[in-house]
Amino acid sequence: MGSHLCERILKDAKVICLDDFSNSQPANIKHLLQYPDFEFIKCDVNQPIDLDKYEELDKFRVKFQGIQEIYHLACPTSPRDFEKLKMKTLWANSSSMINTLDLAVKYHAKYVFTSSSVVYGNAVDGNHAFKEAEQGITDHLSPRACYDEGKRFAETCVETYRQVYGVDAKIARIFTVYGPHMKLFEGQLIPDFIVNALEGNELVIYGDENFSTSLCYVTDVVDGLARLMSSPPEVKIVNLGHDKVVKYSDVAKMIIEMTNSASKIVFEKPLLFLTKKGAPDLSYVRDVLGWMPLVRLQDGLAKTVDYTIANKEALMFDSNFKG
Repeated sequence: MGSHLCERILKDAKVICLDDFSNSQPANIKHLLQYPDFEFIKCDVNQPIDLDKYEELDKFRVKFQGIQEIYHLACPTSPRDFEKLKMKTLWANSSSMINTLDLAVKYHAKYVFTSSSVVYGNAVDGNHAFKEAEQGITDHLSPRACYDEGKRFAETCVETYRQVYGVDAKIARIFTVYGPHMKLFEGQLIPDFIVNALEGNELVIYGDENFSTSLCYVTDVVDGLARLMSSPPEVKIVNLGHDKVVKYSDVAKMIIEMTNSASKIVFEKPLLFLTKKGAPDLSYVRDVLGWMPLVRLQDGLAKTVDYTIANKEALMFDSNFKG
């Protein structure tokens, strides 16, 4: 989402992108480096952030003009590497929250944090749509608590800074997002479906034939984040996602058809990070932001397939290099 968000903001403002590539890849922002209003700084936001020490930011006159908006999206989301990234996940939901919120206090900046639908807990009823006012239940000592309970603590950080420092800080509870720029072979089902379909390999679903989720195209979510940033202070928390639930097996079939593949669908044991998240109730976000997802699943998948075909060799190289 971060690279797409940078593209969106760059149309209207100067952008400073902070990343350590632990959960992304340089290729996602390569096309943005040519623009004078875009500057990339490689750093770990789990450490205190001092923008004054970066000479490359002198052109933006940060020391004098400050920062007006901060979007915090940093957190590992790899289902396959979840066990390896537990400490980074814990830090992203704690120390990086404090560091980025301190930055918002220093510059009197507006702040948007990308939380997750996991704060609601598991969807027991397949037809249940979560409202922002619901208080979910998560196991704070579970094997994946660094993410689930971590997001809840992160939201507490945001609200505490609102109460103590008066920061205009907002929370976007993100449901499952897909689209171009996703990393391959990390258990993210959509990009892996596409590559395996193109290669004629089996499409693996980590669950049974009823494993389902809501799927929202990345540009729709980015639009929601930008609208949230521009909203008045009384708008604190919104759901961003698609309110229609689909089976992963149906999505896999659509991708097989789009790629004219002979691949088969197989089912394997669920990964720890891949859980049933349910769908959002969008009535509040429609009222306060005028937002709703516009990209149809068929169209979003087609765009993602086209991107993967056009960049397949580079994507495969990045994934193999990582391994």
